[in-house]
Parts: sequence; structure tokens; C-alpha cells
Amino acid sequence: MELVNTIIKGIQEKKGQHIVVCDLQGIDGAITNYFVICHGNSPAQVEAITESVGEMARKELGEKPSQVAGLENAQWVAMDYGDAMVHIFLPDERQYYDLEHLWDDANLTEVPDLD
Repeated sequence: MELVNTIIKGIQEKKGQHIVVCDLQGIDGAITNYFVICHGNSPAQVEAITESVGEMARKELGEKPSQVAGLENAQWVAMDYGDAMVHIFLPDERQYYDLEHLWDDANLTEVPDLD
């Protein structure tokens, strides 16, 4: 959970919005323990959030993502930390893919925006 909290801090640092943590532990077929989902309002903000999360996890925990995908167009960036996956969307893509509701039995925690 320390990794998830550090990821949230990195998102908040760049004013990522509507952070939702999906607890996937105990769900058959889940590829990770946690999804941390948020959005930024422009490709530049999505990129800034991605950099902030990467930097925060590296500095505070010595963690690096095994993979980062989607930075080319920065509409949906996925960062794989093994136990946690971070999904940073533009609002329309987030609404379209609706990752929060892929698993009906996942425990969802909404993190209030800082503003």
C-alpha cells in the first residue's frame, strides 16, 4: 500500500484529477493488486503526471516501472509497477474505457482532489 500512496502523491503533485484506487487483491485473473486511475486535462498534463509518479516512486521507494506505455500521444499512459498499475488518461479516453468498472467485485476508493 506504500507504493499506492506514493503513486497518489505523485499524481496530486501535478494536479491529476478524480483519483480512484481499485483493490484487485483476491480477484481471480487480476494481473496486479491495484489499479490507480486518474486523468489530466491535456496531453502535457498527462505527461507531467507520468513523470511526477515515476520520480516520486524512484526517490521515495527506489521503485521503477517495468514498463511505461502510451507516452507517444499521452491520451492514456499505463505504468506497470508489478503490484500496482497506474493509468493516466485524458477525460474522454477515461470515460470510454471505464477501467474502474471492469471488475464488479473490486473495492474502489476515491481520493478527493486537492483543490
